[in-house]
Amino acid sequence: MTAKIRPQLLRRMTVRRILELLQEQGPSTRAELTRLSGISAPTVSKAVASLLESGLLEEGEALPGSLGRPGKRLRLATEKAQVIGVVLDAGRCELVTASLDGTIDEEQIRRIPTPGSYQGLIDTLVAEAVEVSANNGITTLAMGVSVPGLTNRRRGTAVFSPNLHITDGRPLSHDLSERLGLECTIFQEAQALCLAERMYNGARALEDFVVLDISTGLGLGVFNNGRLLEGHSGLAGELGHVTMQPDGRLCGCGNRGCLETLATDTALAWLVSQRIGRQVDIEGAVDLIRRGEVQADAELRSVCEYLSIAIAAAINLFNPSSLFVHGRAFDARDGLFELVCEMTGRRALAPSLKDCTIIRARCSKRQGAVAAAIQSLTDAVGPTIA
Repeated sequence: MTAKIRPQLLRRMTVRRILELLQEQGPSTRAELTRLSGISAPTVSKAVASLLESGLLEEGEALPGSLGRPGKRLRLATEKAQVIGVVLDAGRCELVTASLDGTIDEEQIRRIPTPGSYQGLIDTLVAEAVEVSANNGITTLAMGVSVPGLTNRRRGTAVFSPNLHITDGRPLSHDLSERLGLECTIFQEAQALCLAERMYNGARALEDFVVLDISTGLGLGVFNNGRLLEGHSGLAGELGHVTMQPDGRLCGCGNRGCLETLATDTALAWLVSQRIGRQVDIEGAVDLIRRGEVQADAELRSVCEYLSIAIAAAINLFNPSSLFVHGRAFDARDGLFELVCEMTGRRALAPSLKDCTIIRARCSKRQGAVAAAIQSLTDAVGPTIA
């Protein structure tokens, strides 16, 4: 029995390795894939044939000037296949389509007011997904959903979302997959941002890095030794609900004074709203501060102080080579990011900080959702080569 299983497993691992090389290197010929992988040419050709048959790859035109049998560049599918990415958030959800190289179709972005019920959310997402798939006639292979709060990806369940309670305990993956008839996977939004930063942005060559998301809440995604750190139940990396002020502002989790009530875009927007006597979101707060209509020195300094605590904690805990911060608060005033880095320098352990670069993230939640879908396709191909 073992002798029959092992060759099949090795074939799947090889197919995945070829797919990952194309994700990392971009369009390549079979000869280039053979050289890069160190795998025999016949084996690479079989893996390529399998990926072409599955619709994950497309073959380009023959290269000019090729001797003998003309070589053709292989690329991730861009013309005949797509994935759907969904960003869930407290006030607004977004649905996008993208080719398998991660390029988002800017004309297909759907912005949806977040429904008030779980069933309404599922119905709306299904309707939008069906419509975008029908519009362009391209085969949809998978859906990735970026979820705020705790998720159990193995079970496909949104466990608990302080800012989107309608998803608490709900089997999002199952319900969407059953309605749409395609693979749907969920990722906690900071973990999805980790995937996006590694696939498409500044973390491409990094094995140990952290993404700190400070947008709606405060989420932490961690890559350790080239793998996403998820923990036993997929709940690892939760930092936003560490209590900083026991008698502080009520958090969506039910406790008071959580770090995410103090060190996020939402926290800055709340502080500015209190100052001006009307509610604004982070875009409105940033705009008011930049135009000089609101003097928010104390508010900005408070958010920066607590954010430096969060960054220092992540550096001390995980010893990353790089830490990426995703959020809008830094746009409120020139020099805020540098101020946070300076404050972090006074709090983080010196040896860990010395080996870590703090960077503003370039990825978006849209990219995170797309990366989640593509990661699910990659995982389905086969296990990774250790």
